[in-house]
Amino acid sequence: MIDGNLVKELRQRTGAGIMDCKRALEETAGNLEKAIDHLRKKGLAKAAKKSGRVTKEGLVGSYIHAGGKIGVLVELNCETDFVTKTDEFQGLLKDTAMQIAASNPLYLDRGKVPEEVIEKERQILRTQAIDSGKPEKVIDRIVEGRLEKFFSEVCLLDQPFIKDPDMTVQEVLNTVISKIGENIAIRRFTRYQVGEALDSE
Repeated sequence: MIDGNLVKELRQRTGAGIMDCKRALEETAGNLEKAIDHLRKKGLAKAAKKSGRVTKEGLVGSYIHAGGKIGVLVELNCETDFVTKTDEFQGLLKDTAMQIAASNPLYLDRGKVPEEVIEKERQILRTQAIDSGKPEKVIDRIVEGRLEKFFSEVCLLDQPFIKDPDMTVQEVLNTVISKIGENIAIRRFTRYQVGEALDSE
């Protein structure tokens, strides 16, 4: 018999439905961490099935932070106008705008990072690894590992979610997709910070 408190905790931590939480705990013999992984994988599978579906509806959300010093605009898309009115969608929009304000991502995902930026970063990381005296045979592995960290800093979907750093923004998005049953996509965002240098300056 699965403890009701465990179900409640799993529900709070993942946002999944009660029956899904109960089943996940049953399948993992009451292991909370394994149940979280199980639900994430399930959410990922559900989200993957919906990812090809067109998202023409949505909302633009805004967030102003630090007494008007940082401002964010973000466009979140979904399949139907109905979904934009749900608490889950509105909450995700607000959380995404706050994430952008706090973590200052430069790109939406790693597919949007220009190849020359990745190559430049790779060269810097390789030089650092060589200069620190690492053996040649492990340098490539070190560089790729540090490149993953770079993506998790500059790409919004790869960033640890500010409200739950154990999850990435993409995993949070997948959780909402599986809960709502519609494809949702972060389309674009802009972040302004008072006093930051402009390219034209």
